[in-house]
Amino acid sequence: MKILKALHVPGIDDIAKELCNQDALDLVLHKTLCDAPMPSPEKLEEIISRIKAIVFPGYFGPSRIHVESVGYHVTANLDSIYRMLAEQIRRGGCFANVDYASECRSCEGASMEIAMRFMAKLPEIRRLLLLDAQAAYEGDPAAISPGEAIFCYPSMLAMTHHRIAHELYKLKVPIIPRMVSEMAHSHTGIDIHPGASIGERFFIDHGTGVVIGETCIIGASCRLYQGVTLGALSFDKADDGTLVKGIARHPILEDEVTVYAGASILGRVTIGKASVIGGNVWLTRDLPAGGKIVQGHGTKANDSERLKGSDS
Repeated sequence: MKILKALHVPGIDDIAKELCNQDALDLVLHKTLCDAPMPSPEKLEEIISRIKAIVFPGYFGPSRIHVESVGYHVTANLDSIYRMLAEQIRRGGCFANVDYASECRSCEGASMEIAMRFMAKLPEIRRLLLLDAQAAYEGDPAAISPGEAIFCYPSMLAMTHHRIAHELYKLKVPIIPRMVSEMAHSHTGIDIHPGASIGERFFIDHGTGVVIGETCIIGASCRLYQGVTLGALSFDKADDGTLVKGIARHPILEDEVTVYAGASILGRVTIGKASVIGGNVWLTRDLPAGGKIVQGHGTKANDSERLKGSDS
C-alpha cells in the first residue's frame, strides 16, 4: 500500500513558531495546582440528564418506569451522579486553584463531601421544580397540564438547570455552576446567573432574551415574560480600574411581581409585592407594594390613579 506523506505547506512552521512563543502561551495557557484535566461539558450534560431522570421519572431517562423498579432506577442514577459530580467538582477546584484543591490528597475527599452535600438537596430541588411546573400550567392558558410544562417549556429547562446550579453555587463550587447555567442559556436564550436567588412557583412565559443577574433576589409566585432584564445599573471600580466583585447590584422582586415583555429593571432597587411592570419599561428606582408602571404613558400608577410625567 502506498503511504502518502503529508505535504509541507510553506509558512506553516513560521505560524506555529509564532503561536508557540512563550510570551503568547503565558497569556492563554491556564495553570492549575495539579495536572487535573478541565471540567467536562459532556460529563456535566450527563449529570444533568441523570438528575432530570430521577427528579421527573418517565419524562426523562427510560421511557417506562414501573413503581416496582423505581427504587433501583433512582439509586443507580444517584450513585452515578455522585461519583461523576465529585470528579467534576475536583476538576473545577483545580481549575480555579481554590483552597480545597491545594493538596491532591485532600482534594478528592473535599470534592466527595461537597458532592454529597449537593445530593442531599435533590428532594428540595424536585419540590421547587414541581411548584414551578404548576405555576407554568396555571399561568399559561395554552398549557394543557403541568406535565407539558415539564417536558416542553423552556422555562422549566432553564429552572431545572438554575436550581441545580444555584445549590452548587451556594456550596462555593467554582466554574461548574456557571457551566450548568450556560447549557440552559444556549438552549433557551434564558440567561440566569447561578447566584440569583429565586423563590418557589416561578414562571418565565416564552422566555427568550430574559437576563437575571447574579445578586437578584426574586420572591415567590413571580412571573416574567420574554426580553426582561433584571440587571445592574452601574459597576463600581477599584482604584486600579478593575470592577469590584461581589456587591449587591441587581433588583429585588418581592412576592407575586409580574414583569411584562421587554422591561428592564436595573440596579439594587426593590419592587414591592404584587407590583406590575409593563412592557418595555426602563425602571431604576424602588416601587411600593401593589404599584404599577406602564411604559405607554411613561407613568407611575396604582389601581386608582395615574400620574403624568416620565419614569426612570
